[in-house]
Amino acid sequence: MSLLELRRVEKIFGGLRAVHDVSLVVERGTIFGLIGPNGAGKTTLFNVITGVYTPESGAILLSGKDIAGLRPAAIAALGVARTFQNIRIFRAMTVEENVMVAGHHLHTASIVDAMLRSRRYAADEHALSKRARELLEILGLAELAAELAGSLPYGSQRRLEIARALMLSPQLLLLDEPAAGMNSQEARTLNDQIRFLRDQLGLTVVLVEHNMAVVMNVCEKIHVVDHGETIAEGTPAEIKVHPKVLAAYLGEEPEEAAS
Repeated sequence: MSLLELRRVEKIFGGLRAVHDVSLVVERGTIFGLIGPNGAGKTTLFNVITGVYTPESGAILLSGKDIAGLRPAAIAALGVARTFQNIRIFRAMTVEENVMVAGHHLHTASIVDAMLRSRRYAADEHALSKRARELLEILGLAELAAELAGSLPYGSQRRLEIARALMLSPQLLLLDEPAAGMNSQEARTLNDQIRFLRDQLGLTVVLVEHNMAVVMNVCEKIHVVDHGETIAEGTPAEIKVHPKVLAAYLGEEPEEAAS
């Protein structure tokens, strides 16, 4: 059963087709890779899915409901969370506070409760802290909970972003370059963490990533775009030998790549 489906999605900026006639299906409970060279339109697709951009045409179906044109907050409320290519953390806040701030929607206390520091407010804060620490444990950051987020190594900041996205309790998690800045050991750990999110938390994951070792090891299906258009789709084994994919990444003509 599909969780996310794009049908002939089109996005144009000033006459330039950033995304052209892209269709794809992400099955529920899978780890799905979206790859392509720089400027291929991958992050634009993420922005269209999450409501940052409205497509000129096409449908974006989440559990069968067309969400194209909805505001980002409305799409997030439907269970879609994402990380960003450029890290967006609160550097002067602690690691735990960064995760807690993403759980504001879970608060039951009123503004007055917050001002008076009432029992209801204290209970909310305790629940948020408990949930934040559980997520930090999953991402291997629990021991750094009290550290300032800005002091973390780049790879750890990436994992912090994932923990913060999970605070939204999503059903669909979009990860934009999660392995950027990670060494090979950190990337292997990330593979295990992504699988854990799918296997133990029941998430569906869509991954944009340039680290092909991560993509090929963790994704079950891969969709490849170039210049805003689909050029291939298949399993990792199929994609790594696909002539159009080799041409896009190596600069060869498809006929040469196939020979």
